[in-house]
Amino acid sequence: MEKCPCGSTKEFSSCCEPFLTHKQLPFTPEQLMRSRYTAFAIVNVEYLVATTHPSVRHLHQPIEIKEWAQSNQWIRLTIVNTSGDQVHFKAVYQDGKGKLHQHEELSTFASVEGTWYYVDGEYDF
Repeated sequence: MEKCPCGSTKEFSSCCEPFLTHKQLPFTPEQLMRSRYTAFAIVNVEYLVATTHPSVRHLHQPIEIKEWAQSNQWIRLTIVNTSGDQVHFKAVYQDGKGKLHQHEELSTFASVEGTWYYVDGEYDF
């Protein structure tokens, strides 16, 4: 069995896969964050667009999302803290030249009629 790319100790099939295949909705912002990281790791652009809040979806172009996801190897996700509708995380990735990077973000999520969406993120906090 394959471990989930999100860094949980669970198998992919019982962690993020049900979200990515739309069989289940994430119950919490952290679950959505983890599933979105996994979507980047496996280049599931449709999921990333669908889980972006409709009010800001136009700011995220699918071709750019695909290029970003494909041009990097996603190494590790660490959830630093969760509080209400925010998730502080660090994502380590390797670019096409082999250089390691760490993306740290405080993401904000919003629930609309029981469905969580990514709204935006802060980088300088």
